[in-house]
Amino acid sequence: VAVLVLTAETASSIILSMKMFYFLNSTTHLPDLLEKCVFFLQRLLGAVQKNATRGDPRSVVQAIDQFCRQKEWAMNVGDEKGCILDSVVSEVNPATVLELGTYCGYSTVRIASRLPPHAKLITLEFNPDFAVVARQVIAWAGVEDKVHLVEGASGDWIPKMTEQFGVKTFDLVFLDHWKDRYLPDTKLMEECGLLRKGSILLADNVICPGTPDYLEYVRSSARYESQYFKSHLEYTKVEDGLEKSVFLG
Repeated sequence: VAVLVLTAETASSIILSMKMFYFLNSTTHLPDLLEKCVFFLQRLLGAVQKNATRGDPRSVVQAIDQFCRQKEWAMNVGDEKGCILDSVVSEVNPATVLELGTYCGYSTVRIASRLPPHAKLITLEFNPDFAVVARQVIAWAGVEDKVHLVEGASGDWIPKMTEQFGVKTFDLVFLDHWKDRYLPDTKLMEECGLLRKGSILLADNVICPGTPDYLEYVRSSARYESQYFKSHLEYTKVEDGLEKSVFLG
């Protein structure tokens, strides 16, 4: 029987990070918790710069995974669900990608490293302090030329995608931001004409902490064909998963 022994430091980190995980899905801001999360991301960045090879995306991903499994838990998509993300990106081979929720840049690096030449990845991050760290992680991985990191609220930026970036539609959208924004932002993308027939929505954390309104919508709407990929919450054995939804027009 395998027994997981947690140090006080690791247990404290998990508790803090889980609080932050749920906090980011609400609209109530707690400055002290945000500040601690920023300090955590700076430690994560330090681990990347110490242990990852500059210009090697895989090395950066491995360094973050190692840090999050052995040192401090983080709310990125993680290694297990990350493999599902990798498979979807490779399958779709998208020319245009929208990521909602950059956080530390982990999933951004995974996506960007699998894009075809001349593909465009736009990633939105609401928190400017998170964006500062993410930019450095993305640059360390050597994929900054493929990435446009935009700071601000998704509801403000989605209507401006065509005007600001010349994007007519997205081949792939990865949703990993505030969970209560999944459904309204999906409907907003529909209204703005950013989804074409065959566009793929891939949503993280649909079980933990959960996105019941979003799941009900994409699973019951005649406009989508959806598939659930069962997995686990990043770096844990708690059930979670990704929902892949094909927009049918």
